[in-house]
Amino acid sequence: MSDKKETSSDEMVNKFTNYVMLDGKKSIARKLMADTFEQIKAKGQKDPKGVFFKALENIMPKIEVRPKRVGGSIFQVPQEVKPKRQVFLASKWIIDSARSKKGASFSKFLANELIEAANESGTAFKKKLDVYKMAEANKAFARFARR
Repeated sequence: MSDKKETSSDEMVNKFTNYVMLDGKKSIARKLMADTFEQIKAKGQKDPKGVFFKALENIMPKIEVRPKRVGGSIFQVPQEVKPKRQVFLASKWIIDSARSKKGASFSKFLANELIEAANESGTAFKKKLDVYKMAEANKAFARFARR
């Protein structure tokens, strides 16, 4: 049973590494991920993979708004997010917030963002809250979701 959990976690790390990758340079992306895990360890965290999974879990959105055209008007309709898309959105938000910062190395910013996300703070977590606020504001249009 733990063997299956291990392969699943390795798949998640590999998937995240693929999202980090630019221009097909996977070796650089792997090095960045290794550096990120080292940075997380250096910041006093005992289990960098645990921090990584906690961060992803905290950032994954359960609901989002999608545009739906009804009678010539476009409504922002709140809908549930599928599990694969949850992983994609969480990864994208974490990576985008780390890339938006300037000054130090990407792996340092990514480590900071992962630690902040695990503690339910930071830019990526704010993005998730913004998505939830949009869904809450537009929940009156939920009746259009299944048409």
